[in-house]
Amino acid sequence: MGTGEQQHPSIILKNSGFFAEIQPDRWVPGAYTLVVDGTPQSHVNLDDPSQLFFEYVQRIGHLIDQLPPGPITAVHLGAGAFTLPRYVEATRPGSRQQVIELESDLVDFVREQIPLPRGASIRVRHGDARAVLEKLPGGLRGTVDLVVVDVFSGARTPAHVTSVEFYRAVATLLAPGGVVAVNIADGPGLAFARGQAATVAAAVGNVAALAETQILKGRRFGNVVLAASASALPLEWMPRLLAGGPHPSKVVAGRELTEWIAGAPIVTDATAIPSPPPAKSIFQVRQGKD
Repeated sequence: MGTGEQQHPSIILKNSGFFAEIQPDRWVPGAYTLVVDGTPQSHVNLDDPSQLFFEYVQRIGHLIDQLPPGPITAVHLGAGAFTLPRYVEATRPGSRQQVIELESDLVDFVREQIPLPRGASIRVRHGDARAVLEKLPGGLRGTVDLVVVDVFSGARTPAHVTSVEFYRAVATLLAPGGVVAVNIADGPGLAFARGQAATVAAAVGNVAALAETQILKGRRFGNVVLAASASALPLEWMPRLLAGGPHPSKVVAGRELTEWIAGAPIVTDATAIPSPPPAKSIFQVRQGKD
């Protein structure tokens, strides 16, 4: 002791062996970042859960805001620190939400350190996202307004949740007008992201891609959010999503999306691969000390 170093709450996850840590935000009182395997995965403001920090999460938040007013039914594949379930509860109280997470001890760790809002209807189902998805109650199918696909093992998306077979299973949950939001991490060239856009379009229907301009141009590593629906995505959403930021940003849909995909192959279970790893210097943060 006496070194001035502060230990943050941490855990070694049993399933993956990754080191997970919850770090207080240095600049925002009451806010915390969940870091897994050196990669910041979630940011939560307990004092104001409607405040979203990471850019891709803000884009999904703007997408949620475009859904018809009132409570919604949502399914989240990947829990992290429950940032978006907290956001839905804060902005649409009374919503019914289900969260699927493989790392059960991560869920317990997060609930202990940064508790969920009392009274929120958030049910957690433990297990692999795809396996649990296929076992959800039949009564849920065709009733879900929002499905968020944000599945990562460390900094990479596992292959089995990137295929057309997987996204077809996701699509069966959607209510008329329901929307799927997919978080994709990719680097220069965007071969993985374009393949995911082609695959989601084949499985779900109409797709738009949202990202920072330089990322969509394939010039640097970052996150692309895909919004998809069996129904036509309302045209008025596009300027609203663009205006919502973070900036500079771009929304690609329609013919421009077809050109952006540029013949990328549809991913199947037989051809699926994990998302590309980022360079450690992109997201890596120090662990175990302040």
